[in-house]
Amino acid sequence: MSVSPDKRRKMESALEQLKKYTVVLFRMINFRAIEEYKPQDATTNPSLILAAAKMPAYQHLVEQAIKFGVAKGGTKEEQVTNAMDKLFVIFGLEILKKIPGRVSTEVDARLSFDKEEMVSRALRLISLYEEAGIRKERILIKLSSTWEGIQAGRELEEKHGIHCNMTLLFSFAQAVACAEAHVTLISPFVGRILDWYKENTERKNYEAQEDPGVLSVTKVYNYYKKFNYSTVVMGASFRNTGEVKALAGCDLLTISPGLLGELSKDHSAVTCSLTPDGAKECDLEQIHLDEKAFRWLHNEDRMAVEKLSDGIRKFAADAVKLETMIKERMFNAKNGQ
Repeated sequence: MSVSPDKRRKMESALEQLKKYTVVLFRMINFRAIEEYKPQDATTNPSLILAAAKMPAYQHLVEQAIKFGVAKGGTKEEQVTNAMDKLFVIFGLEILKKIPGRVSTEVDARLSFDKEEMVSRALRLISLYEEAGIRKERILIKLSSTWEGIQAGRELEEKHGIHCNMTLLFSFAQAVACAEAHVTLISPFVGRILDWYKENTERKNYEAQEDPGVLSVTKVYNYYKKFNYSTVVMGASFRNTGEVKALAGCDLLTISPGLLGELSKDHSAVTCSLTPDGAKECDLEQIHLDEKAFRWLHNEDRMAVEKLSDGIRKFAADAVKLETMIKERMFNAKNGQ
């Protein structure tokens, strides 16, 4: 007996409906959850790696990274840096065993204003993956969306064929510059934009369609599709399922385990909000940005300026904590403790 489309929809979860319009990614180091929700791709960042490195279940991975760093030799700082890079790659390798697509691995946020060092570190991460038998096509290198980070992304894509994921993206200026650099994808932070508006304006509650983060990503998606940019949009950092459902149709969405769980239990209708055809009808005009124009336009967006710098500081702080943990374990291991 056939099932009517309306009844079929009611039987499907919001997550199942969402997957018809959007590629769903996973944004946490939690291997059991990855197996449960079966995302196409997955992403990591320094904060997630730090949290995972503290968990008893993953101590053997931390030890592998430390042994690698020590074996590479060099100064103590070089050993720690090599161990850090290896740890990020080891977690990426574990994730790749469980997903069919790509994993994003982030370059140290402390390099966010040094193009050459970002390129160098990215090449080192890719070489570690290749040594483990993973082709660069399965890796996305995450870079902060500073002007220097965007230009590092351009060089990695053009000269080395390395796909880049531009993170900590909050302004239209950042999005335009990324598209003009022809990077593979961008990760605008929906929830962090909402956080800023709640903290800095009188308004504390937003319906999904009025959410500042949703509006920001919608504008960028429409701009990219209207002017045929190859860069794709991956919405990230969601605060609630309303934001997620309001961006159905976005190229990709990276979602936390908690929200994935809520979406899997939600049987309300999910409609496709973003489409290439709809984007063609929007009234946006194309602009081009050199460095001066980028810095000015980005600077005009107070929210974006504050959230970008705050995000870099927080990722950098977690990188320092992770480094400290590795240093202590290296010292203890060398002293037989």
